[in-house]
Amino acid sequence: MATGVTASDEVSTSFASFKLQKAPFNLRYLIYEIKDKKTITIEKQGARDKTFEDLVYELPENDCRYALIDLEFTSADDRPTSKLVLLTWNPDTAKIRSKMLYSGSKEALKGALNGVGIHLNATDHSELDFETAILPAVKKFT
Repeated sequence: MATGVTASDEVSTSFASFKLQKAPFNLRYLIYEIKDKKTITIEKQGARDKTFEDLVYELPENDCRYALIDLEFTSADDRPTSKLVLLTWNPDTAKIRSKMLYSGSKEALKGALNGVGIHLNATDHSELDFETAILPAVKKFT
């Protein structure tokens, strides 16, 4: 579903530095919002020392967002690894219009974040639990 929403140039340029962890985008995560029902922009940044739990805390309770996180974890064969994960936060408590806008505009963001292979969706906090929901889904890609 095309919504006419586009990703700002800042989203693409920051992603190039983020995936290489180059300053000023040597961060743990980026949270994106749709401004004025037209443009996907960076809303918040999480410093490198932040965690997945910090990201979850910064997501609004009753509105949608996208988040890109550099997720570090231990693989099944006990080696440290990391993956870039695009998370769509579309809570059940959000307004229908917002949920439809974010769902229909995800492709625009995915196009700007070329190379992110793991895309997860969450509609409530149980789907954001790191140990029971996020980590098992991400480990499927290692």
